[in-house]
Amino acid sequence: MSVTPIIPQTITVHLGRPNTPAPDVTVPFTDYIKNVASNEIYPTWPESAIRANILAQISFALNRVYTEYYRSRGYDFDITDNTSIDQQFVYGGEVYDNISRIVDEIFNNYIVRTGSVEPLFAQFCDGYTTFCSGLSQWGTVTLANQGYTPYEILRYYYGDNISLVFDAPVGGNTESYPGVALRRGSFGDNVLTIKRELNRIAKNYPAIPRVNENSGVYDLETEEAVKEFQRIFNLEPDGVVGKATWYKIKQIFAGVKRLSEITSEGLELSEVEKRYTRELQIGDSGVDVEALQYYLAFLGYFFPELPPIPITGFFGTFTRDAVFTFQNNYGLPVTGVVDANVFNEIERAYRSAVSDLPPSYQTAIGEPYPGRFIIEGDRGESVRIIQRYLNVVAQGNPSIPTVAVDGIFGPRTRAAVTAFQRSLGFEQNGAVGPAEWAELVIRGNNL
Repeated sequence: MSVTPIIPQTITVHLGRPNTPAPDVTVPFTDYIKNVASNEIYPTWPESAIRANILAQISFALNRVYTEYYRSRGYDFDITDNTSIDQQFVYGGEVYDNISRIVDEIFNNYIVRTGSVEPLFAQFCDGYTTFCSGLSQWGTVTLANQGYTPYEILRYYYGDNISLVFDAPVGGNTESYPGVALRRGSFGDNVLTIKRELNRIAKNYPAIPRVNENSGVYDLETEEAVKEFQRIFNLEPDGVVGKATWYKIKQIFAGVKRLSEITSEGLELSEVEKRYTRELQIGDSGVDVEALQYYLAFLGYFFPELPPIPITGFFGTFTRDAVFTFQNNYGLPVTGVVDANVFNEIERAYRSAVSDLPPSYQTAIGEPYPGRFIIEGDRGESVRIIQRYLNVVAQGNPSIPTVAVDGIFGPRTRAAVTAFQRSLGFEQNGAVGPAEWAELVIRGNNL
């Protein structure tokens, strides 16, 4: 799920109950809301009542999309047309002009609980033949005739602690699964998301060990927490978050938070905000830039068209020109800006180049980074390389402890890595990513 909801351009509707064979139709989101409103309410109702109902219908549908209610259960649709669990949609049905006009005006507005991020699960019923704890459709007519505004009507049914989000951005409706499995050594916002959600699930399932949310590295404790989650929910306990585990975590997290209920615990922005993903462009600086430069510099030894690039941590004209060249050669828009898609392409190209190297190959910039974060619990030649360079760097920095060069990434190696990160002003997560690797190789070779 995105940090804050966006209005999807399209929504996929299952024309039947979730587990019954029926067609799935994908329609523009605005057309869907117009259809629902034209079948759930009457166009002759007071406009305040119509607007209140449409806002509830928008929020209901967005909640299904945002929480991936059906997709997390293995379905390939966002919502059904079954009125006992969702809202009425008649494929190809008539749409009323005044309802169409109002939807075009407010389709990207929705309801939230004050202080929460996710669209409210705005449950409703007709209030005539069926009753529920949410909005009464016929009741909105009575309130509108008494002079209530749409917002006052919504507060009457959903409580005073609601707010309206106006003019939310419109974008593509994409699944939250990152497309590649997360495992030990993975890094980034998707790892943070899994950690946060596992920790919340652990409140209800205390057998799941708590993990450190301050680091975006998929470390040994994260692997153990994932394995326990998988055991509890009858998944293969391999400690890898593939698609099945990703969506089972989403499903259970939404369940314990009651995100698809009117009494939702709610999601605060701090629970979903991203820490690492951002666009990199000329003038930027930091660890992300240094990692980018490392990849591009390494690729330069295999692709002569890439200009030489120094690893400085500052995104200057040399870096921009290298990005231009990479984007042009890989069929990407030539913008000089590195968004998540461009960074992923650069990283994939780097990993491909590393996988083709003979084991003994060494470039002019030192040992090639193995393409994943090296963490406590790892073993092998990559760990030995780290340990050798740590000991070289430690000769000129007494704050970094020396370690045995045994190829075992244990607590002492982690402590040395953490001390090295502290000396550089990096995030002290005890893991060796591309930035730490580049700094170790460059500094170690220069001492």
